[in-house]
Amino acid sequence: MKNSRLIIFASLVLAGILLVQFNQMPNLDKQLGQARADLKQAKVNQVKSQTIVSSPKSRQETVSNSTSRVTKFVQTFSNQPTSSYPDSLKGLASQKVINELTQTFAPSVTFSDKAHYDVPLVGLKNAWGSDLQYLVIAKSDAQSVAYTITYDTDEKQVTDMSRLTLKGAFDNEK
Repeated sequence: MKNSRLIIFASLVLAGILLVQFNQMPNLDKQLGQARADLKQAKVNQVKSQTIVSSPKSRQETVSNSTSRVTKFVQTFSNQPTSSYPDSLKGLASQKVINELTQTFAPSVTFSDKAHYDVPLVGLKNAWGSDLQYLVIAKSDAQSVAYTITYDTDEKQVTDMSRLTLKGAFDNEK
């Protein structure tokens, strides 16, 4: 009698353990699915990382081309009358930036017909993102103006810019 009670008790305990395990199976299936998705995403990220690391020359060309386009953009809007911005800046900047230049930046900066602006400094903040951020100085005989410019390498145009205040004189001849 004692043995049969012990066997019944052990059977109930084992049945309880089996019941708990069967109830956990859907959760384990979800965790397995999530782990597989995470592994797949990690593999994709690894391939992207290997592509970036293995192709710095192509990235260098992209950054070089972007820097040239940003320099051309600043030279164009600095040395053109405001009325020609929609035509002369098309393809170099987004419509939002062209509108900002026409309404905000141009009236606050003296771009006279006699002043010619050079771009002596184009500094790059981060060379590995899809949006490159530049610090650009435009300099004439009368004044120097600094801008932060965001260039989208996918759209191949300036997507954002803001004017910075310069304190003191900027002289790149030192």
